Amino acid sequence: QVQLVESGGGSVKAGDSLRLSCTASGLTLSAYRMGWFRQAPGKEREFVSAITSNGITRYYADSVKGRFTISRDNAKNLVYLQMNSLKPEDTAVYYCAAVPQVRAYDRNPRTYNYWGQGTQVTVSS
Repeated sequence: QVQLVESGGGSVKAGDSLRLSCTASGLTLSAYRMGWFRQAPGKEREFVSAITSNGITRYYADSVKGRFTISRDNAKNLVYLQMNSLKPEDTAVYYCAAVPQVRAYDRNPRTYNYWGQGTQVTVSS
């Protein structure tokens, strides 16, 4: 049974940093492209970042480029999202997701197979 569990969310002030973690089990992480998505109240789930199975290529939404960094440790079954210079508009529930690397890259959340339960990030001004 595949499980993705996010952690590291919290309430911070604008300009602060947080690091989210995603712990994966029940799958061979090195075979999956991993993504982070977020969903704010009343809005659709949106792409934040993704990283290829070997960790070489990383993708970012324009809204977080230069502030967020995605990384992974396949040996530890972990995926990270380092979030710096947080803004109030970053407030959302953040989700970790997995899709087989063999599938074509797509930012659409519907293309991802497995999802975590989400972790809340709240940024106050």
